Amino acid sequence: MKTEIKCPNCKSQEVVKRGFFQTEVHGKQQRYFCKICGKKFIEQTPFYRMRNKSEKITLCLDLFFKGISTRQVQSHLQAFYPHNSSHKTIYLWVVKYSNLISNYTNNLKLNVGKELQIDEMEIGSRKSRYRGWFIDSIDTETRFMVSSEFSKKRDLKEVKRVLSQAKKKTENQVETITSDGWLAYPKAVQKTFTIKKKSNTKKYGVNHQVLNASQGDGFNIKIERLHNSVRHRIKTFRGFHGSVNSANSIMKGFEIHYNFIRPHLALKGKTPSELATDIKLMESNKWLELINLSSLNPKESSN
Repeated sequence: MKTEIKCPNCKSQEVVKRGFFQTEVHGKQQRYFCKICGKKFIEQTPFYRMRNKSEKITLCLDLFFKGISTRQVQSHLQAFYPHNSSHKTIYLWVVKYSNLISNYTNNLKLNVGKELQIDEMEIGSRKSRYRGWFIDSIDTETRFMVSSEFSKKRDLKEVKRVLSQAKKKTENQVETITSDGWLAYPKAVQKTFTIKKKSNTKKYGVNHQVLNASQGDGFNIKIERLHNSVRHRIKTFRGFHGSVNSANSIMKGFEIHYNFIRPHLALKGKTPSELATDIKLMESNKWLELINLSSLNPKESSN
């Protein structure tokens, strides 16, 4: 979907084309003139004022979320691009575009099954100051990671945030929420979805199923399989060296890669997004396609 050109200075749509603007990285670009404020400008794309091409940036995103460190990505670029980028710049690209895409995907309405599994996993050693918790939920039918959050601590507030995001995306489709025996889960499910047994009519709400592995109840296999994928990606991490916000951005990027980019073997080569959303990514460069989708007006993007 093509958006209307607006003046970045006064937001007016009273603009006309006024020649071209040549750049070394992005080539020839259309220049516009605003009749209201008299400013000249070029369209501000997601790669506006970036000193590297979109193909190079999205290549780095793809390599990073496939398990290659930023320093290894930097080494890879030296063989293919004359102007190399530092590992710090690559890290900033990962954070920036993970945030951009997640702002779009977090507002999507999902078509999911009846069961949602929620669990948490520890990231980093217990003695490390970079230690944190990754709390996430997954739809058992489409394998779509519905919501996730990285935080420095594991408590009721964080679980409620993840479940609230899941409820917003799935609305009334979920009938059962499955978790382990941690005592925070019943309280969080009750405050967000409402447990059917505790409702006034005993009809409204969801069933809360608790599987306690230590008591022989088994495991939440599908979300544990997802956590194995997370561990595979972060096995070279000693922890997150930035802020909690940047760490959360990286985990959001992993969520995007898992849902939209990487084919799932259990889904016969499809991605979870192909089953859970109406988005059909047709280009081979799915990162670039998602970035362009995310740059649209949020109201238009979420439809």
